[in-house]
Amino acid sequence: MEENIPVLIVYEGALSGTRWPLDRDRLTIGRAPDCDIVILERQVSRYHVRIERDSEGYLLHDLGSKNGTLVNGEPVHGQPYRLRDGDEIVLATALRMGFVAGDATLPLGGLLPAAPESLIVDKEARRVSLGRRELDPPLSPSQFALLVLLMESQGDVVSRQDVVRAMWPDAAGGVTDQAVDALVYRLRERLAELDPEHNYIVTLRGHGFKFVIPS
Repeated sequence: MEENIPVLIVYEGALSGTRWPLDRDRLTIGRAPDCDIVILERQVSRYHVRIERDSEGYLLHDLGSKNGTLVNGEPVHGQPYRLRDGDEIVLATALRMGFVAGDATLPLGGLLPAAPESLIVDKEARRVSLGRRELDPPLSPSQFALLVLLMESQGDVVSRQDVVRAMWPDAAGGVTDQAVDALVYRLRERLAELDPEHNYIVTLRGHGFKFVIPS
C-alpha cells in the first residue's frame, strides 16, 4: 500500500491552496534562505518553525520566533507540539495553514484576514511561487543558484566578482560583465512573471546587485 504522506496546506488568502508534503524527516520554515521552505514575509522569523518526523508522527517546534506560532489558537513555545490531523497552524498572523494527515480533513473556519502574497522558494524541490502561482517552466539551474546567492546576502550588496566566483567557479576570470548582466536580466524577467509590480533584484552601479523584499 502506498504511504499516505501528510501535507501542510494554506487555507486562506493569496497562498490559499499551497501544499507542502511532509516527505522528509525534517522541514524548516522561515525567512532565512537556508530554510527548506523560504517565506519572504517580514513578520515571519528567519527560522520560525521546524517540523520533525519520529516513530509516532510529527512534532512542531517553534524556533524562538519573534511573532510566535499558534496551534489551534494556543501558543507553542518551549516544548514541541505533537501534530494531529486537522490541526491549524498560524505563523506570526502572516500564514494560516493546516496539518492534513488524511484526504477527508477539511479546513477550519475563517479566523484570520487574507494573508499578503509572499515569494516562496522551496530549495529541495527547486520551486519558486507567489501565492497560488508557480514559475512554470521552473528556473534554470544557474538562475535558481543566482536567486539563492542573492537571497543569502540578506539585503547586502553582492558584487559582480562574488557572482562570477559563485556561478562560474572554473572560468578563471574569463566571464564578461555582459554575461553577468544577461543572467541577472533573465532571472529578473522570470521573477516578473510572478510579480510584475516589484523588482526583487536591484542593480547598484559600480557595486553589484541587491535582493529586496517588498515592504
